[in-house]
Amino acid sequence: MSTDGGADDDGTYCAPAGPGAPTVPPAPDGAADGPPYAECVLCREPTEYPESTRGATLCPVCAWQEAGRSTCSG
Repeated sequence: MSTDGGADDDGTYCAPAGPGAPTVPPAPDGAADGPPYAECVLCREPTEYPESTRGATLCPVCAWQEAGRSTCSG
């Protein structure tokens, strides 16, 4: 068992690599690279879903806030 606090043998800590690695986040001005993305229904920022996605699409920030609201409203 390793005692280095979770670091890999090469010294990296939880560094994703390969085809499953996360992509570069959208540009700060809200323009996303790649296919046209659906707008968040609350803040109108681009989401990670294509425009063809049905239903109410939320960006990760609004999705997290909605989850917190629904959890706390008992």
